[in-house]
Order: sequence, then structure tokens, then C-alpha cells
Amino acid sequence: MVYFVGAGSGAPDLITLRGARLLEQVPVVIYAGSLVNPQLLERTKAGCRIYNSAEMTLEEVIQVMQEAHGAGEDVVRLHTGDPSLYGAVREQMDRLDERGIPWEVCPGVSSFCGAAAALGMEYTLPGVSQTVILTRLAGRTPVPERESVEALAAHGATMVVFLSAGQLGELTRRLLAGGYRPDTPAAIVYRATWPDEKVIRCTVAELERRAAEEGISRTALVVAGDAAAQAGYQRSQLYHPAFTTGFRKGEEQ
Repeated sequence: MVYFVGAGSGAPDLITLRGARLLEQVPVVIYAGSLVNPQLLERTKAGCRIYNSAEMTLEEVIQVMQEAHGAGEDVVRLHTGDPSLYGAVREQMDRLDERGIPWEVCPGVSSFCGAAAALGMEYTLPGVSQTVILTRLAGRTPVPERESVEALAAHGATMVVFLSAGQLGELTRRLLAGGYRPDTPAAIVYRATWPDEKVIRCTVAELERRAAEEGISRTALVVAGDAAAQAGYQRSQLYHPAFTTGFRKGEEQ
């Protein structure tokens, strides 16, 4: 069995209990060395064979998995955050299917959740924003035209932008072209939940300048939208004394 395990957003104790158990049990681990906290590898058992996928091609990763499967060994493929977001897991799963190798996914804490924790932020504020858009700028990996940042920004929702910290001038231009105001609240979260985490609160117009001042050009998320101000929201109806739910009757007003 190959287990695709989400390592969490950075802090080694943010891996799930299931993920930690799998990491402690398997004889083979392939980890995303450019992003996964190496402290997690301290959980592996003695004699575990550890491979850094940052130095490998997809074909080499699959070869290790196939050899382990042939030897009756389980493998943990340790991805940063949650494997479903920018993890390049589908291509691995398809190749395993072609070879008849079973696999399973163990979800993890995404960095966008870690960023919200760092900001003390609720992404979905009643009356402000009830939608969160997770996206990235086009780079060497293209983005479908219908998902351009300006097209998504037109919704006015909360946006969390991955893998774009080195292109903040372009990101700002596209956010503004899509309808965000220059003074729209924003934030940059560098290495969310890591010991050297850094939080920068600013506006959309200030993103590039503030990142340059802090020397940030990678490994950071950008949050943009009015919800980033954490103000001007409505009270939750769910906990309002006049609101009836399946668990309590609302008070008469």
C-alpha cells in the first residue's frame, strides 16, 4: 500500500494522528524535501529507507514505490500541507493504478489553514465574505484562462494565493484589474506555523513593497479581500438567541 500523507503546514505536531502512526510504521518514506519539515522524519523507525523527492523525477518516485510493493512493503509519500492542494498527486495515483498498486490518502492541515491561524482570522465572515478562493498565479505551470486572478477577483470573495510570493507586482496588477480596491485589506504569511513564521498585514496596493521590505520572495501565502480586516461583519445567526435550530428553540422577541 502507498499512503499519501499530508504532513501539515509546517509545525511537526500538526500532522494528524493517523499520519504520524503511518510514518512510524512503514519501512519506506518518500518526502517532499523542499517543503516538508525534516523534524517529521524523526518519527520514522530504525532502518526506514528515506527518499527526498525534491531530487527525483516522477518516474523515479514511482520506481521506488513499485519496488517496495514488489517486496511486500508499505510506503508513505509525505506531502506538504494537504496532498489535494498543489501536491501533484493525481499523476502518481494514475501510475499506481496502471501497475495495480493500491493507495490511500491521509489528509493534512493545509497552509491556508495555518495562515488563518497565524492571522487569527475567520475567512468566512457573515455579511463580508462567504466564499474562499484558493488559487495561484500562472508561472512555469500555466493556469486555465477562465481561472485568471482578475476573473476570480471579480467575485470580491476572500482569496488565498499560493505559490506567487515572487510575483507580487503582477498579482497586485491582476487583483486591481479584477475589481479589488487598492486599499483592500491583505496579508502575507511567510512559512505559516514554522518557527520563523512571519505575518505582514497590509493592503493590496502595498503587497509588493512590504514583501520586498521583509525580504520575502517565496514560501508565503497572500490573503486578500475585505475579510482580511476582520471587521464589519454580522453576528452569526446560528448562535443568536432568537434563532431556532434542531437543538434548541429560539427565544421570542
